[in-house]
Amino acid sequence: HDGRTSCATPKFLQVQPKEDVMAMAKVLPCLWFDGNAEEAAEFYVTLLPNSHVDNVWRSPAETPSGPAGMILTVDFTVAGQQFQGLNGGPDFTFNESVSFVIECEDQAEVDRLWESLTANGGEPGPCGWLKDRFGLSWQIVPRRLGELVNDADPGRARRAMEAMLKMGKIEVAELERAAAAA
Repeated sequence: HDGRTSCATPKFLQVQPKEDVMAMAKVLPCLWFDGNAEEAAEFYVTLLPNSHVDNVWRSPAETPSGPAGMILTVDFTVAGQQFQGLNGGPDFTFNESVSFVIECEDQAEVDRLWESLTANGGEPGPCGWLKDRFGLSWQIVPRRLGELVNDADPGRARRAMEAMLKMGKIEVAELERAAAAA
C-alpha cells in the first residue's frame, strides 16, 4: 500500500449469502475507475451473454476516494467471468500492459464488439487491439485467426500473420485471402 490507493472492502470480506460464496472466483480482477465504475459495468454487461451486474456497494464511511454513501465497488460478470470495478479516484489509469481478449466466433461478432467498444470515445488500435471509452484495452480476435496462423503449411501461416499485422480490426476474409495467395 503506497498511501495513494483506496482501501475498498474486498469482495471476499463483504458479507455474502452462502450460495454466493461458493460460486465466487478465486481470482477476481479489480479494475480501477475514476468515479465511473457503475457506468462501465453497466456497459460491459451489454457486450456478451451471461453478463450482469451482481452488486453495487456503497461505502459506509468517508474514504480517500470520496464521501460516505458513494458507490465504492461494483461487482459484475461478463461472459461468466467475475470482475470488480473500484471507484478509486484519478491516481491510476489503464494502459496496454493489461488487456482482455474476446475470442469471436465470426466476423459479425468481431464487427459488433469492435463497434460497441470503440463507440463514444473508444480508440481503434493495431492487430485487433482497441481501447474502450474508459481506457481499458481489449483484443477482439476471430477464432479463425488462430486457425490460420497455426496452419500446417508454414507459408499459409506466415501470410496470414503478415496480413493481420497490417490490420486494425481483424478481417477474416482478408486473412483467408492472404493465406491462400501463392
